[in-house]
Amino acid sequence: MTTDLLDDIVVHPARRLTGRLTAALAVSGADSFETEPVAGLDLTLEGVPGDLHAGFTRAAGSREPWHPRGVEIRSGRQLSIVSEEELAEVAARLGLPRIEAGWIGANLLLSGVARLSFLPAGARLFFDSGAVVVVEEPNAPCRDAGRAIAGHTGRPGDELSFPKAARRLRGVVASVERAGRVASGEAVAIRVPEQWIY
Repeated sequence: MTTDLLDDIVVHPARRLTGRLTAALAVSGADSFETEPVAGLDLTLEGVPGDLHAGFTRAAGSREPWHPRGVEIRSGRQLSIVSEEELAEVAARLGLPRIEAGWIGANLLLSGVARLSFLPAGARLFFDSGAVVVVEEPNAPCRDAGRAIAGHTGRPGDELSFPKAARRLRGVVASVERAGRVASGEAVAIRVPEQWIY
């Protein structure tokens, strides 16, 4: 006798959350991984103009082993979004007083969103300006971010420790669905879609 596994699926209803954009961050230089706080960002459908991850497409890398490395794919990594609460938790795990969002190349720093890194794909963030961004996936912590942290702390071991300490706490990557300006201090409304495990 066969069982239809779909009968066992539990559907969790959609939810609405609110948070605050604590800081908008832009690249500090043309070849820079790190970002610096700015009063606001003009988000285009390609992301943040001048940012390392701006564009509709990008080259596949180690995060997409199902594609040949270097082949052109759609970019779902236009924005890096982190939370104050999760950065504080990662810093505590590393024995640091703080980790700045700009050290790890974040574009948006939020507060008040419990477990930001667990927002599912398809969650939408609505800004007062009308700009809307869509969560694509969790952002896996990497040694590049660890290396940047080590550069600020003077502790070379942070390069290797960060990926483990930041597992499932590194925030999310997102793409811009509707262009607009976002400004530090503004409220953010978040719509979490229905969720289930297939």
